[in-house]
Amino acid sequence: MEEWDNGEDLWDVQEELPPDHRSGFVAMVGKPNVGKSTLMNAWLGVKLAAVSPKPQTTRTSMLGILTRPDAQVIFVDTPGIHEPRTKLGAYMVDKAQRAIDDADLILFVADITEAPDENDRQAAQFLADNVPAGLPMVLALNKADAASDEVRTANRAAYESLGAFREALEISALTGMNRDALLQRIIANLPEGPRFYPEDQLTDAQERFIAAELIREQALNALEQEVPHALAVVVQDFQERENGVLYISANLFVEKESQKGIVIGRGGSMLKQIGQDARHELEAFFETKVYLELWVKVRKNWRRNEHYLRQLGYPKARRR
Repeated sequence: MEEWDNGEDLWDVQEELPPDHRSGFVAMVGKPNVGKSTLMNAWLGVKLAAVSPKPQTTRTSMLGILTRPDAQVIFVDTPGIHEPRTKLGAYMVDKAQRAIDDADLILFVADITEAPDENDRQAAQFLADNVPAGLPMVLALNKADAASDEVRTANRAAYESLGAFREALEISALTGMNRDALLQRIIANLPEGPRFYPEDQLTDAQERFIAAELIREQALNALEQEVPHALAVVVQDFQERENGVLYISANLFVEKESQKGIVIGRGGSMLKQIGQDARHELEAFFETKVYLELWVKVRKNWRRNEHYLRQLGYPKARRR
C-alpha cells in the first residue's frame, strides 16, 4: 500500500480539505448473512469482501476505505454475531467486538424480509452490552426490495424496538434502493476530522489475504453440505512473473478426508470449477492475467485447534 512520505505532505493534503470534512470508522454488525459485505462492496465499487449465500462467509474484519471530497468513511465489515460453538466462532465474535471498540458509528444491518429472530436479538443485545453511551447507531433494513409493504412495516417496527437507533432506513444493497441515502446519513453522523488514509487506498488488507478470500468465496458458492464451514484458504505463493502474469498458489484446508474428496470432485471436476471461477474474480480485482494453482489438504478439526487456527490466520480470541 502507498504510504505518506512525511508529515509535511500529509499536512498539505489535509489543508485542501473542506472545513466540514467528516471521517471515521463504521463498524458493520448484525447476524450472519444479512448483506453486510454486499453493502460495503457496493459502496466501494469493487468486490473486496467475500460474498456468499452461505452463513458466516465473513470470518474476520475487512477494512474498506471510501474517500470522497467531503468525507472519508472507513467501513469495518465484521463477522456475523452469533453464539460461538468453536474456537473459530469465538475468534469471529471477538473481531466484531474489536470493531465496536474502535468505531465512531455502528451500522446495524438486518434482513427486513424476516421478523427479528433469536440471532437478531442476540446481536442487538451484544450491541447494548458493548456500545459506549452516546456512540451513534444506524439501522439498515436490507433486502427491502424483496418484501411487501405490509411485511416491511411490521418488521421495521420490530427491528427499531431492538435498540436506540439514531437513524433507520429501508434499503437494498443489491439493487441500490436508498443505498446512497443511507451513506449520506452515515456521513452526517460521523465527526468532523481529517483523512486517515491516502485517497487512493482501498483497504489495509494484504493482497494475499484478498486473494484467499476471493478463492474461498468461489469455493463456498460451489460447495454444499457441511464443507463450507470447514473450509479455509491460505495463499502460499503470490508473485508477478516477468511475463506480467500473476502467479498464485493456494491451499484449501478441510477437516476430513471425506470433505477433501468433495472439494476435489470426481476426476477433479469440482476443484477445476472452483479454480476457473476464482481466477475470473482474481483477474477482475487485480486487473491482470492470473495463473492459479489450488491444492486440497486435511487439517483434522482445525476450527477447534488453536495451533491450526493460528497457522490459518485466526489468532486466539481475547477473554472478555
